Amino acid sequence: MSEHVVSPKVYLLILVALLAGTAATVWVAQTDLGPLNLAVALTIAVIKATLVVLFFMHMKYSHRLNWIFFAAAIIWLILLISMTLVDVVARLAGN
Repeated sequence: MSEHVVSPKVYLLILVALLAGTAATVWVAQTDLGPLNLAVALTIAVIKATLVVLFFMHMKYSHRLNWIFFAAAIIWLILLISMTLVDVVARLAGN
């Protein structure tokens, strides 16, 4: 099985993008954007996580079966978080 070789230039570009994302996260944390603070911070975090998964975890060049398991893990995470939030909201509404 042949591995896909990623050039160091791509890794450097991803590093620069991640550092820019970190700087943007710090800027958003120190700036009052009102109700948009959380949305902007989460958007930046999702972009950074996507870059890490695609390039540093080599999912971009991975077999489709790996994508299926990755999607299943994300769906499971969303399911667990949503069930926890439903429980918390139900308990708060009961008070």
